[in-house]
This record gives sequence, structure tokens and C-alpha cells, in this order.
Amino acid sequence: MTRGDLAAEKFASGYNCAQAVLLAFCDRTGLDETTAAKLTSGFGGGIGRLREVCGAANGAFMVISLLYGDGGVAPRERKGELYARIQDFATRFKTRNGSYLCRELLTGVTADHKPLPDNRTAEYYKKRPCAEIVRDAADMLDAYLAENPIE
Repeated sequence: MTRGDLAAEKFASGYNCAQAVLLAFCDRTGLDETTAAKLTSGFGGGIGRLREVCGAANGAFMVISLLYGDGGVAPRERKGELYARIQDFATRFKTRNGSYLCRELLTGVTADHKPLPDNRTAEYYKKRPCAEIVRDAADMLDAYLAENPIE
């Protein structure tokens, strides 16, 4: 099973997009699943259903931050290195999916800002590309990590 398959499975079981991606990398980040799920719980629906940055992208950004980031107040150059990684992955994600904004990825889905998530029905899954985006984000991230070994 690929990390993309695992992320898609997590999404299908009810986790949001950010949770699904971060959970697929718990073995790499050292986070336990409960902490990972709590950390990303507010990032569904493009951050609290605001339809901003896609949760799958945010989950990937969190993994990159956990693996390449500094654990304290990082020097300016170190922050720049991490931000360059985030920007690189964001560009890859946008190239592959057309955007990293939830509202642009969910074409045909009403983008209201009601806080209550939609019910996960067959119709919900049929009109949203989220499962495939989550799968793709996790597989892209796995490839990114292989290309960029942690020092």
C-alpha cells in the first residue's frame, strides 16, 4: 500500500484532507496518530471550511515542516530554506492539480462558510475530487522526501 493509498483510506474513513495526509506520514514524523489528527483537525475544508489552502496541501506542508524545520527560533537563513521547500512543494501541487486553493479545486461545490461540514454521503464523494487529491498529495510528498533526503 502506498502512502497515497493510506491517505485516501484515511479520508474515506472520515478524516479531513489535512488529517489524511499527515496521518499517512506518522511513521516518518514521529507523531502519534491522536496528536496528528488533533493538530490537523481544524484544517478541513480549506482551513475551517473557509475554502482557502487545501487541507491536503496543508497536511503536506506540516510534514515538510516537521521533517525539515527547526525546533526552535530558527535563524533567518534556516527559515528561508524551509520556506523554499514549502514554496517548491506548493508549486508542484499547483502544477499537478491546477491550484492549491480549496475553492478552486472544488469546482461545482457550493463554497459556503457554514461551520458544519457536509454529510459524507455517496453524493458528497461523487462531486468532490478530495480523495484523489489526498492520494496525489501523499504520493507527491513521498517522492519529494525521496528526492530530498533529510540531513
